[in-house]
Amino acid sequence: MAKSRKIPHTYVIVFYIIVVAAIVTWLVPGGSFERHKVEVNGIEREVIKNQSFQFGESHPQTWQVFSAIFDGFVDKADIIVFILLIGGAFWIMNESKAIDTGILSFLRWTKRIEHWRFLKFLGIENIIIALIMIVFSLFGAIFGMSEETIAFTIVFIPLAIRMGYDSIVGVAMCYVGAHIGFAGALLNPFTIGIAQGISNLPLFSGIEYRLFCWVVITITGIAFVLWYANKVKKNPKVSSVYEEDKYWRKAGSDESHEINTKAPLSAWITWGLLSAALMAYAVIYPISSLSIGNSTSSVPALPILAALFLISGFFALRKGVQFFILNLLMFTIFYLITGVMGYGWYVMEIATLFFVMGLASGISMGYSPNAITKSFLAGVNDILPAAMVVGLAGGIIIVLKNGGVIDTLLYYASSGMEETGKTGTIGIMYALQTGINIIIPSGSAKAALTMPIMSQFSDLVGLSRQATVMAFQFGDGFTNMITPTSGVLIGVLGIARIPYSKWVKWIFPFILGLFILGFLLLLPTVYMNLNGF
Repeated sequence: MAKSRKIPHTYVIVFYIIVVAAIVTWLVPGGSFERHKVEVNGIEREVIKNQSFQFGESHPQTWQVFSAIFDGFVDKADIIVFILLIGGAFWIMNESKAIDTGILSFLRWTKRIEHWRFLKFLGIENIIIALIMIVFSLFGAIFGMSEETIAFTIVFIPLAIRMGYDSIVGVAMCYVGAHIGFAGALLNPFTIGIAQGISNLPLFSGIEYRLFCWVVITITGIAFVLWYANKVKKNPKVSSVYEEDKYWRKAGSDESHEINTKAPLSAWITWGLLSAALMAYAVIYPISSLSIGNSTSSVPALPILAALFLISGFFALRKGVQFFILNLLMFTIFYLITGVMGYGWYVMEIATLFFVMGLASGISMGYSPNAITKSFLAGVNDILPAAMVVGLAGGIIIVLKNGGVIDTLLYYASSGMEETGKTGTIGIMYALQTGINIIIPSGSAKAALTMPIMSQFSDLVGLSRQATVMAFQFGDGFTNMITPTSGVLIGVLGIARIPYSKWVKWIFPFILGLFILGFLLLLPTVYMNLNGF
């Protein structure tokens, strides 16, 4: 009997890609563009000087495939620490059974309303998946949510498992939702803002057609996920991660835990201290300037949140300590959104926020300092493989960068656009941005590298610079969900315990469909008179 062929471990796949990257440094000559600094939307960016490419000395990589792993860990240190802190914090929260309590309460509520004729026709669970994906798609489209989805993965996978789906559906609700929004960006300052600024276009102009594209892409994403989710619902064993999901099914199998109807004194003290701290910050920062795209609104966000926490925390404590911890989670998310939109928070601030949430959860349950520490370390140990693979994947970029071939690859690709006409140019730009995203997954970095060149080519063939921005937007967004160089994707898959190879098998038809859809959506920018184009 022939032995079944084993799928390589994610670590093995990523290491193979590092080796391939090293081989590329032997085949492609070294080279570089000259760069200069320009101010884009009030921020200084380093961009390429057009027609400044010079071939230079190559640096073929050999033993560096091993040292790149170390450098990858250094380069991705912020994401790695972020994952470890998130894992430890949520483990403390999971010890309280608060998330299980919330999921069970939510599912019982859906059972009570699913008999309504309209909801029964649509399917209450279909509505839940669609609404969650729409919310995260808006987050991705408006303020570029990406790294934040790592934290939400731990919340939505248990919900998906309890609803009869698999971990892929849980990841799809938040991660895929956010990234289809990221691709159909409306006001994303990290992609659209930078690309339009470098191209000398009015900030967030052409939003009418981008709104149409966002709607089409979001509906397509929701339809694909619902199709897959219903297939798994009918037969859970068709899921490619059915065996891997034993971990999540076991974690959520205990439905007999009791809800603590009486909160301990420590929970009341935690509520009081947190309320005092939030009130103090509300006094220090009475008005927050929340940015959505190019518009800024001054609102008393922190005073409102502090008042709501004070009131909701009191009633949650009267219901039970686990409901108070759920209230902590909810306000952690509210403060995360406020921090990102109003104060420019990134992974350090977000990780700190969730770390405090985890500590507050443990204290509320009455755990001793030693017990909280043990729970935190257990969570770190549990999520360590996810953090490790992020550092490993970072080595891919290090090899290509140290080999000095990234600019050469960009030069070769851009040279192929000459004399291709408008349709050919937009198609090549789109394919080029898609390919570059595998090497440079950062949208802002890629905009600074490619837009000075792309905008010049669009002028030569009479193509709208706005169309060039759209080609960048789609090329940057879609492949974020499949490229192994994305620390966010690798981190999410590591937390979800989904092997990279199985994720690729599931997501590839969807990405291929999105790629074709993206090209079709680009054609009107060439042949139609669209506002802002």
